[in-house]
Amino acid sequence: MKEISGIVPVMLTPFTAQNEIDYPGLGRLIEWYLAQGVDALFAVCQSSEMQFLSLNERVDLAKYVVRKVDGRVPVIASGHISDELGQQKEELLAMAQTGISALVLVTNHLDPRQQGSETFYDHLNRLLDVLPKELPLGLYECPAPYRRLLSDEELRYCADSGRFVVLKDVSCDLDTVTRRVKLVAGTPLAIINANAAIAYQAMLAGSKGFSGVFTNFHPELYHWLYHQGGKHPELAGELAVFLSLSAVTETLGYPKNAKIYHQRMGTFDSEYCRVNKDNVLEKFWGLTVILDQIRTGTEFYQQKIKA
Repeated sequence: MKEISGIVPVMLTPFTAQNEIDYPGLGRLIEWYLAQGVDALFAVCQSSEMQFLSLNERVDLAKYVVRKVDGRVPVIASGHISDELGQQKEELLAMAQTGISALVLVTNHLDPRQQGSETFYDHLNRLLDVLPKELPLGLYECPAPYRRLLSDEELRYCADSGRFVVLKDVSCDLDTVTRRVKLVAGTPLAIINANAAIAYQAMLAGSKGFSGVFTNFHPELYHWLYHQGGKHPELAGELAVFLSLSAVTETLGYPKNAKIYHQRMGTFDSEYCRVNKDNVLEKFWGLTVILDQIRTGTEFYQQKIKA
């Protein structure tokens, strides 16, 4: 099993102005992630707008990312968007054939009507019966359509199965992350926090990396924080504050604001977004200035790290 740890960006899906996947732009985006030193890539996730992609688009997207990355880092993917069990089997089995390093299950679709652990275990085991046993699995507490956190018992069950290598933790709570790290000790399952506000503290508590939305803005800063921050605690603490405050911008039209950020860098041409049709620069006053400030702050900390 490949270990999934470190900085794992939740990938954007660039579209053309005609609402088609922009594969040349996606290729440049992948090279940008890799140039920033990321440790893995999470394709076909919520940031990828997976709920707004057809099954064929989800599968083709994952295949392209795997082919473009060409083994340089592990690629994990989900595309798990359905509630009905038969549809889940279809979409997950299709994704399992794309060459990804791990297939990620979304926890809320394992208990779509919020009925509790009995439903969760039933759905999970039915899927485990049909998914390739040689393919590592992951778990994702995706906030949409609702945030379904794992209980301690459910987490330990998955860890003890030996089939899961990563949980993208969306508890946004340091005590929960710390407890979970201890719960899965000695198993293949790594806990990766997704909340920027606790990113550094979670790393210190044993979280195996970071996989939040602001890996689409400055993954290299999170990479330094995870891999080098412990050697430079004063700078790490200062940087953690900047990263936390920057990530508040998620509420101002993400993922379209991230696409605007990349459009300005020249990664791809269009800011078109299926999940958000708003003109976010008009809707959120000051967003243009904030994006400029994030870029300036990112460059400032890049230089401090080099020094």
